[in-house]
Amino acid sequence: MMPNSQERAALRLMEIPPDHLNIMGYVDESEVNGPGCRAVIWVQGCLRQCPGCFNPASWSFEPNQLIRIDQLLAKILANPRNEGVTFSGGEPFWQAPALAQLAHQAKARGLSVMSFTGFTLEELQRSDAPTGAQALLDELDILVDGPYVESLAVHTPDSLVSSRNQRVHVFNPAFHDRLNWASDQMEIHIFKDGSRLITGYRGQMNLTE
Repeated sequence: MMPNSQERAALRLMEIPPDHLNIMGYVDESEVNGPGCRAVIWVQGCLRQCPGCFNPASWSFEPNQLIRIDQLLAKILANPRNEGVTFSGGEPFWQAPALAQLAHQAKARGLSVMSFTGFTLEELQRSDAPTGAQALLDELDILVDGPYVESLAVHTPDSLVSSRNQRVHVFNPAFHDRLNWASDQMEIHIFKDGSRLITGYRGQMNLTE
């Protein structure tokens, strides 16, 4: 599972300063990206380029929005409606060490932490998994694993996953009865400047008219 030469070249574009994340976007108070009301962080960079990907703008590893972990945590905590944080992308596990730090600090303040990933749990537990993968896994309450497969797409309002190959792993028993988000729903956030962000199924992280 180690990256080939082309993939290593892409990963080298992640010139991320210590204690920073390279993100594509952020939103508060989402209710379609995990249980309850959550902050969502879309990280920048993914090697998979899955056909039908919801966020192709997330593929590039070029620096997009570089933000310090402490600034991002403060942003999450500033909204009292955020009861947890969800990592999406892009591929969160290519930035696992920084996300593990953020997750640890968020949990210390009473928030839950969830992540989506294109890897399988078994891949993330292997010795050649991305750096810091186990540290991030140790902080998660919930993991949704597996790449998006367009031919296996799910289009039902009560599905937790976007394609049938994906799995939901509940590491924190407190969340066994809170698996109630719906991947087939869309959510629109309207910001003060009039721009909009659409997330959920077929949601895209680009701001749209």
